[in-house]
Amino acid sequence: MSSSNPEMKITYATMSADQMETLHRGIDEAIELVKAQLGKTYPMYIDGEPIESAEQFEDLSPNDTRVVLARFQKGTADHVRDAVRAARVAATGWGARSWMERVAIVRKIGDGIRAQRWELAAWMGYETGKNRLECVGDIEEAADFMTYYCDQMEAHDGFCQTMDKLEPNEENTSVMRPHGVWAVISPFNFPMALDAGPAGGALVAGNTVLLKPASDTPRLGLRLYDIATEAGVPPGVFNIVTGPGNSVGQEIAENAGIDGIVFTGSKEVGMMLSRENGGRPAPRPVITEMGGKNPALVMSSADLDKATEGVWRSAFGAQGQKCSACSRVYVAADICDRFVEELVEKTRKIKVGNPLERDVWMGPVINEAAVKTYERAIKEAKRDGGRVLTGGRRMTEEPFRHGYFLEPTVIDGLPNNHRLFTDELFVPITVVGKVTSFDEAIRLANKTEYGLTAGIFSGDEDEIASFFDGVQAGVVYANRQAGATTGAWPGINPFGGWKASGSSGRGAGGPYYVQQFLKEQSRVRIY
Repeated sequence: MSSSNPEMKITYATMSADQMETLHRGIDEAIELVKAQLGKTYPMYIDGEPIESAEQFEDLSPNDTRVVLARFQKGTADHVRDAVRAARVAATGWGARSWMERVAIVRKIGDGIRAQRWELAAWMGYETGKNRLECVGDIEEAADFMTYYCDQMEAHDGFCQTMDKLEPNEENTSVMRPHGVWAVISPFNFPMALDAGPAGGALVAGNTVLLKPASDTPRLGLRLYDIATEAGVPPGVFNIVTGPGNSVGQEIAENAGIDGIVFTGSKEVGMMLSRENGGRPAPRPVITEMGGKNPALVMSSADLDKATEGVWRSAFGAQGQKCSACSRVYVAADICDRFVEELVEKTRKIKVGNPLERDVWMGPVINEAAVKTYERAIKEAKRDGGRVLTGGRRMTEEPFRHGYFLEPTVIDGLPNNHRLFTDELFVPITVVGKVTSFDEAIRLANKTEYGLTAGIFSGDEDEIASFFDGVQAGVVYANRQAGATTGAWPGINPFGGWKASGSSGRGAGGPYYVQQFLKEQSRVRIY
């Protein structure tokens, strides 16, 4: 389904009224198209061929678990091995193509994503439970990753640079070459952007790809495969293996034929992949993004309307299932009561429901495991003296009975060293703590193993400067009403974390990301 306006730019935070109406019309039409496709069975793709496994699994909508969205293949370790063999064979030809040819094809992938934005967004609403704007933003971000990484190849002339010389009869060149085969293991919460971004970076750099999409959201990964094939990606260059369970992931970790891995997900799995060398005689690059426990600091001089708006949007967007979600807030003691009162008032106005509906802002969490995490956290907060100021329960009445719907929750009264201030939960809960100084706020903000995003609300320029210099996080914001700790965009805000949040120190959508999929060769020629 083509967009009526392919030039329209839709991000998570910048939308005009006319664009919103266009978005809603497009989604309304796409929902009807997707409804007609529900319940189908889809293959995996290896070396350009559809592959079926001995077993399939059902993908149920978190909006209503009675709805079977589709059936997908339970991939095995053998399927991973087959995909790696195909990717290795294809790597020679794909890597030998000129970088200009690869750029042209990857740009077509981005164009194809935009052209299908409404259908892709509707599928995402069914699969993830994200609201309409968040789904379309995810699709647009995926396309922009493709475009931006192509821009980076062009800006650096394919990463080929003439160097200085020691003698007049020598020529020295630095050339960046592809590694070979990359595996991309993606999460459920951004099932197009975090499939397309790493895959696009790998492909444009001349590598071949094995994609393992999240088992909660496999449809978007298969649609990306379709679009890449339509754009001209040859057989074997882009392969996709689906399925729950450990066998596929373990084979990716151990397979010596995989030259690099991009993983977005839990710290435990990311660290395992970083340690695992896949039986290879030499190290391979592993790019990990492993979550966050993102603080917002609200100082005495803050604009409380901006601060509360930024916090609730960041805390409860995508049901808190963002690695950048604002899950803890440190507020100056003299304004804390007013901040909490206003935050609670705004949180109570959030409409929870079926995210495919126009006026719903917050949908369900992804699965029953997320519900249990939420319920355990609420119980623990109450046990330890915390006050649940709003929310705090699973919504089981109609029309929520058959989905994973949770109330957005604000908690205060816990000691600032409580587990809920340090452990990532990935559910719609944010905790508020009082601080007596800026120095205390910074100290507490940094008192976590993670370092992904952080934000501050202050009218004091010295505080803002000290925050930027002192906070231990890869993406930092000051006075951002659209999202206290969220909202990065390709080519605008590189997105990546420090400490246990990420391994590479180079942000996705930033000027150094594509280089990670390349290795340098220094060439010396004597005439």
